Amino acid sequence: MTTQLPDIEPLLAKLTEQVATLLSAEGRERCALVGIHQGGAWLAGHLQERLALPGEPGAIDIAFYRDDLARGGLQAEVRPTRMPIDIEDRVIVLVDDILYTGRTIRAALNEIFDYGRPAAVRLAVLLDRPGRELPVQADIAAHYIDLPARQRIKLRGPDPLHLVIEEARS
Repeated sequence: MTTQLPDIEPLLAKLTEQVATLLSAEGRERCALVGIHQGGAWLAGHLQERLALPGEPGAIDIAFYRDDLARGGLQAEVRPTRMPIDIEDRVIVLVDDILYTGRTIRAALNEIFDYGRPAAVRLAVLLDRPGRELPVQADIAAHYIDLPARQRIKLRGPDPLHLVIEEARS
């Protein structure tokens, strides 16, 4: 079975439109974008620019919060978390590329709460695929895609951003 990957530009446009609607509903001044390294941070940067938001988005590295390090080991490059805003009572729009098992999001929430207590965390993802292992759901998803369990979808970039399918390692 060959899966047709969607074009990235229409996905970015849809994600931007949906995040703009969320910002309007929540109060633009109360919201802050925070992307998960690596793909989510790239997307948060694109959204920050497209939505003409001031400053830079936050970026978090969840490597130390993963519960599956024994399977894959620690990432070769651990990037610093950048939380450029006081998150107390703010609405954090957590941005990631692919929502699959929910484990990355769980780890990201742990990292965010180390920096304070936001009023809310809203999840915006480029792609959502079935296969949750944790009760995590996106508030915003630009596109839903179904892949066989043996395949993974990855966002590559940062310039240009593009999607690829890889065979999962055993």
